[in-house]
Formats: sequence, C-alpha cells, structure tokens
Amino acid sequence: MSSISIIGTGNMARTIGARAIAGGNTVEVMGRDQSKAADLARALGDAATTGEWGTAPAGDIVIVALLYNGVVPAVAQYGDALANKVIVDISNPFNSTFDGLAHREETSIAQEVAQAAPAGASVVKAFNTIFRHVLEKGRPDVFIAGDNAQAKASVEAFVESLGLRPLDVGGLKMAHWLEGAGVVTVGLANHGVGNLDFALSITELPV
Repeated sequence: MSSISIIGTGNMARTIGARAIAGGNTVEVMGRDQSKAADLARALGDAATTGEWGTAPAGDIVIVALLYNGVVPAVAQYGDALANKVIVDISNPFNSTFDGLAHREETSIAQEVAQAAPAGASVVKAFNTIFRHVLEKGRPDVFIAGDNAQAKASVEAFVESLGLRPLDVGGLKMAHWLEGAGVVTVGLANHGVGNLDFALSITELPV
C-alpha cells in the first residue's frame, strides 16, 4: 500500500483521505490552518497523522487538494520539500461561468505545477473528472496523465487500492484535455444528465 500526504483540508481532501485509509494506505494531512488539518486527521482515524505546512511531506505520493488558483503557489512554497515526490494535481480551473477553462492557452494546472516543482518530482493529473460525492460513494474510473511512467504506476496502484480503475490517457500535456473533460462533466450535470450523480467512464465491448 501507499504512503499518502494530502495538502488541503477541504471536501476532496476528506473524501480521498477516507478512501485511502479504507484501502489500507497511511495518510498525512497538511493544511495552512494547523487546527483544521489536525481535526481532519482525527476524523480520518488512527491511520492519519498531521504534518506541518511547508515541511517535507511524509508520503511518497503528495495529493494537492486545493482550489486551482492555490495549487501552483503551494507547490512553489513547498519547493525542495517536494523533491523526488509524486505530486498529484486534482484541480479544475473553471472559468466564472463554469463553461470553459480559466486559462486560455493550451496548458493545464498540472503542467504549470511541473514547471514550479523541484528537480526529481513527477506530476500526475488525476481525479479531476469526478464529483466528490461520486468518489465517496461510487466506483468511478479515474483518468490519469503524466510523463513519468514510474510515477503513473505508483498512482495507478494507489487508485486500485481505493477499489477504483485507473485509466492512463497519456503524457502530462493530456492534462489540458482532462481539465476540459471536467468542464464537460459540469455541462452534462447542468443539461444532458441533469444531476451530479454520475461520472465519465469507459465502456468496453465484450470480447
């Protein structure tokens, strides 16, 4: 199983942390508000600990569970403390009307994280196409993108420990399109599906 550090104390941090512990992983919670981090760690149970913001995370996999505009600044602040870590970006950079991306260029938050990350760190995009309560209660497919095969294998093993299926979409440049898929899920929720009780998935024809 994996050793996970989660930067953030919000709903996605709580949901991923709970599933991680249920899957036999250890979890460290790190937040700017130390008391919130401690509260979340206590709520997650004995397999969770609290780390100090900005210090070297204990986990080999570091999940940055922050709003998109806080992800790159946090990674930059951590700096060399993230050296040789696998950094997982789960954010969605939605525009103000939730029908497009906040950045206009063909980039992604994950690619910007890779530029800000220290040498030896590897960045993987994952979990961004899944609504929180679906991740909590369902078994959605988890799409991942990244340039480092070993880092992606680590994230895939972690996803499988959650009882979920990881699906590799390619290199880190594909994170841009995963963020676009996040926009598609919101569009479906507002129109074609009409609710939030779903996730994008892959259907394979029987052999």
